[in-house]
Amino acid sequence: MTRVKRGTVTKNRHKRLFKETKGFWGQRKNIFKRAKETLLRAMAFAFKGRKLLKRDMRSLFIARIKAAANEHDLSYSVFIHGLKKSHVELNRKMLSQIAVYDAPVFAQLVTMARS
Repeated sequence: MTRVKRGTVTKNRHKRLFKETKGFWGQRKNIFKRAKETLLRAMAFAFKGRKLLKRDMRSLFIARIKAAANEHDLSYSVFIHGLKKSHVELNRKMLSQIAVYDAPVFAQLVTMARS
């Protein structure tokens, strides 16, 4: 049986990993085993962070809507319930943008929620 030289395949795999671990500290960037462990951990944190960012942004949107609704003497829960009953299907991101940048339109939404 002939001998198979696999040096280039391994080298390319290592190079690809080292390119992703550039900027890591100490052995975590240039020793393959350490770099691979660190990269897997970093990717797990990145995945988790993307989920947490969505959660944080949603709570920010809710806080903005609540503050704007309170200016019109309306609680957040009553405001959202009123919008649902009047079939206004705006998500919280859009509602918060309207609350921050377009107060007259938000006032109209409040009157719709009240009726």
